[in-house]
Amino acid sequence: MDVLKAEKRDMAVKARRLRREGYVTGNVCGKDIEGSIPVKMEKKAVNHILSNNNKGSQIALDIDGEVHNVLIKEIHFNALDNVVEEIEFQALVKDQKVQSVAEVVIENRDKIDGGVVQEQLEEIEYRALPADLVEKIVLDVGNMKVGDVIRVKDLDIAKNEAVDVLTDPESEVVAVTAVKKEASGEEEDEGEAE
Repeated sequence: MDVLKAEKRDMAVKARRLRREGYVTGNVCGKDIEGSIPVKMEKKAVNHILSNNNKGSQIALDIDGEVHNVLIKEIHFNALDNVVEEIEFQALVKDQKVQSVAEVVIENRDKIDGGVVQEQLEEIEYRALPADLVEKIVLDVGNMKVGDVIRVKDLDIAKNEAVDVLTDPESEVVAVTAVKKEASGEEEDEGEAE
């Protein structure tokens, strides 16, 4: 499990100032935490953690030497600068289910013949105990044909009894649709130009 070092944040120091000084702010909430723990983390360390983890990932958060098993609940970006400004964490308790999301990763799109993959959902929302958390759902679409559809209920996560899927089971995750041929229209246009 990846470890991210953090320090308790002095709330007298504004978040904007901390960001200018190279920090990302955050909050840790959880059943065993009264209120929340405001934290600050070095931007470089955050970027390193987020290169392998994202929303829904489970990491170890080292707050001033005290390590918490946490879930990355939300990542807030500054859209203009495309930098992380704040991260919300949920401290995990072994016997308590948490709500999270699993990222849908599609493989072998280029092997579809005569069709194009339409990704309908990028993540699946669910509840599970910390030991049963799922970060990614990898879908190999290489054998799909035009007209094929994969729904949430078809995924392994939906068949796992330890996981309560919250996304509608009938929702489409991916579908393969026919490629529209526009070549005949282009040829006609070229003929008129001469």
